[in-house]
Amino acid sequence: MAGVWYPARGVERYPAARWTSPAVARALLTAADFPADVAVAPLTAGHEGAPVRRTGGRLPVVVFSHGAHDHRADTTIVVQELASHGYVVITVDHTYDAFSEFPDGRLTVPLDRPALGPRDFATDIRFVLDRIEELAAGRNPDAEHRPLPAGLRGGLDPHRIGMFGWSKGASATAFVMSEDQRVRAGLSFDGPMQPTITTDLDRPFMLMTAEFPRATQPSVAEFWSRLRGWRLDVQAEGAAHSSYCDVQFLIPQLAQAVGMSDADLQSWIGTLDPTRAVRIQQAYPLAFFDLHLRQRRGHLLDGPCSAFPEVKFNP
Repeated sequence: MAGVWYPARGVERYPAARWTSPAVARALLTAADFPADVAVAPLTAGHEGAPVRRTGGRLPVVVFSHGAHDHRADTTIVVQELASHGYVVITVDHTYDAFSEFPDGRLTVPLDRPALGPRDFATDIRFVLDRIEELAAGRNPDAEHRPLPAGLRGGLDPHRIGMFGWSKGASATAFVMSEDQRVRAGLSFDGPMQPTITTDLDRPFMLMTAEFPRATQPSVAEFWSRLRGWRLDVQAEGAAHSSYCDVQFLIPQLAQAVGMSDADLQSWIGTLDPTRAVRIQQAYPLAFFDLHLRQRRGHLLDGPCSAFPEVKFNP
């Protein structure tokens, strides 16, 4: 399963999009040892099926790959921000390592055996890249040939594709870029970069690290040494492994509902303030993809910024 997010127009007649389906939400809560009925899946700012808003040429594309035992909605904060600035964002569920629901109601959950690795994720993504090319050529790649939103066919720019991923999905991003020239820029949300990547990469790549910094992770340090093009390594002080995902904002709300202790909450989200985490998630990925897919240069990636004192630049 994949989700397609994009800038839209005339959304009033279209239903608000859920963060994920109720069945997936219940499965996620149960897997994390929360009561299945403690919360419902929130609504997003998106609207299902609304026509695409295009003010110029074709739209740049960004693909997202989730982490282990995860799901494609896990970075909706980032995805919505990119879409609101004119990107088409494709979010991918890696079947059998994802909580996912198919159109016929089938629910899939992560399996420990056979375990999928980053290379398997990368194979999924390369399949999705082929489907993006079909969309760009004006064809409908939907498996059931369901009608697509107006303006989506022929609206994507296959020559401006970026990718980001969290954890295992970040490692998959690196593997995709080492094998496929179609992805022009890559972003890692705290990826362990395992198995170790031993090939050089000459396209832009940015690390946003937390629990997998170069200083303590040889595989990340090795990957960094293989980056021959533009590169950047930033770290949000107080961030946990999940701090660049929606968990950082959603878990504190669940914590209030179930009476979670402060220590347990901190084990989930670290000490980075959730509101500040949201602002970091919105600003830095947008600045990265704007620079490398649109050649829009700002100053956020040039060095430490007073607006984001939590973000440190690692030389």
